[in-house]
Parts: sequence; C-alpha cells; structure tokens
Amino acid sequence: MSFDWDDLRFFLSVARAGRLTVAARAMGTDHATVSRRVKSLETQLGAQLFERSPRGYALSEHGERLLAKAEQIENVAARVQDELSGTLYALSGTVRIGAPDAFGAFFLAPRLADFIKANPELEAQLVATPRLFSLSKREADIAITLSRPEKGRLVSRKLTEYTLHFYASPDYLARNSAINRKEDLLKHPLVGYIPELIYTPELDYLSVMLGDHTPRLSSTNLFAHKQVAEAGRGIAVLPDFLARHSTKLVPILPDEIEIRRTFWLVTHEDLHEIARVRAAMRFIAEEVSKSRAEFLPRITALSD
Repeated sequence: MSFDWDDLRFFLSVARAGRLTVAARAMGTDHATVSRRVKSLETQLGAQLFERSPRGYALSEHGERLLAKAEQIENVAARVQDELSGTLYALSGTVRIGAPDAFGAFFLAPRLADFIKANPELEAQLVATPRLFSLSKREADIAITLSRPEKGRLVSRKLTEYTLHFYASPDYLARNSAINRKEDLLKHPLVGYIPELIYTPELDYLSVMLGDHTPRLSSTNLFAHKQVAEAGRGIAVLPDFLARHSTKLVPILPDEIEIRRTFWLVTHEDLHEIARVRAAMRFIAEEVSKSRAEFLPRITALSD
C-alpha cells in the first residue's frame, strides 16, 4: 500500500497543534485543506490517527505509533534538503533558538544582533519564554535549558553555572520589618512561579529555600517578578545577571542565601553538523564564556 508522503506534514502539524485551525495557520493554508489531507492519510493507511472531540485532536494509538516514524522522516528530509541545497556547510538560512526569558531577552538578544551583522545571509529567531522545547519536533534548532537532557538523540554541553538571590527595593526594606534570617522572609509578600505551571523543578526556588510555601502573587514570567520587586511591592528570587544591573533592587542576606543553577546548550543530533547551527552554538558559548563574571558575580549585602 502506498500513500502521499506530503500528507505526513499535515499529520505532524495537527499532532503538534492539537487543533485544525492552529495547524492550518502554521502551514499557511485553511483548516478544510488540513482536515482533507489528514482524512486522506487515514484512508490510505486504513487506520484512525486521531480521536476527535470538541477540545481538539488527540493522537490515537495508531497516531502515536506513526508520530515517531513521521518525525524520523521529517528529520531525514530536512537533512537531505540541507545537504543538496549546499547549506549544510554554509552560513545561510535560519536558526531558531529557544531560551528562558531572562537569558534570552536580557543576555542573548542584544548579542545576537552582532552575530547576524557578522553573517548577513543568516536569520536568527529567538523564542525567549519559560518552557520546554522539543528539538525533535523542530520547535527550535538550539535550546538553552536548566537541566541536561537524559534521553533522546540530543547533543548537549554545559554553558555556565549562575547564581540567584532574593531581591527587594531599598524603599520596601525601609518600610517593612527587618529580615535578619531566612525564616523572616515568610513574613513578607513573596512573588514566584505558579506552582502547577513550573515546567522544570530547577525553577521551584521558594519550596527549596522556604519549604512548602505558595506565594500569594505568582507569574510564569520572570520579568513580572522583577517588576513587582522594583515597584516595592514584594520580594523575588532573581538571577544575579539580571537583578544586579537594576538600580532599584538590592540583595537580601546574600551571604546566607544563595541559589545556584546551570544553563545547558542543547541541539538535536541531526542538526549538530549543520554549519549555521554549529556557528550559533559556538557564538553563544563564547559570549557566555566572556561574560562569566555576569553569571557568577560576588554579591554582597548593602552595608558592605
């Protein structure tokens, strides 16, 4: 039995989006075309690939089995295209980088402008948001993660460790009760991540430092934490490479409370030899290496 290989692209788009309209928008077509191509593939294969419901499209057992094979075909096709078009070893095309919000927006974004200027045929796309990126699904070519991946055909290297501290505005500290020890923090309004939406345990700072504590104000965005602290409305855990440049923030008990995490640089095995991906990874690693003091500064109390 044969089938139209191109229908796999529509299958993958629906499998990843979960809805026809979202898949159609991603593919630059209409939802009727996507639906027709998926139904055609199901007919040709003689198998139901999705469970349809008002909530969207969920993969069936057959769909789950096909997904892994379709992604392998997608990766091979992308590599063939790169090799035959001469871009495998050329600095041209697009490289998409997924990164946590502070690292991506504050540290990497301004430096990527220099990378693009030095490589005029390259286009860089930066997705700076706190989430996991599926490299096998080509959601990104490169990802900066907070933990080293333990499974999958991925290539990773350690970028750097970095430190975080509790921060507040001087005005807030002057107006409220003194913080002389870690336990005193529980008497103050803390801002943190929404517990059930924390995408990696490395971000669960408050539970690690203060036990089973749920902040009354929470957000998935680190810049929201920073804004609350700068406005004098609460205390936040912030990476030093971000907070130490703010004139509106001071560290709290830096000699007693310090959190240390690690950034990892990750790409898919199939992309590792592509020149634009290797060049971008090398650039990111070099920029981080040059800025090591930004990620591991010596933070002292205000009185020091």
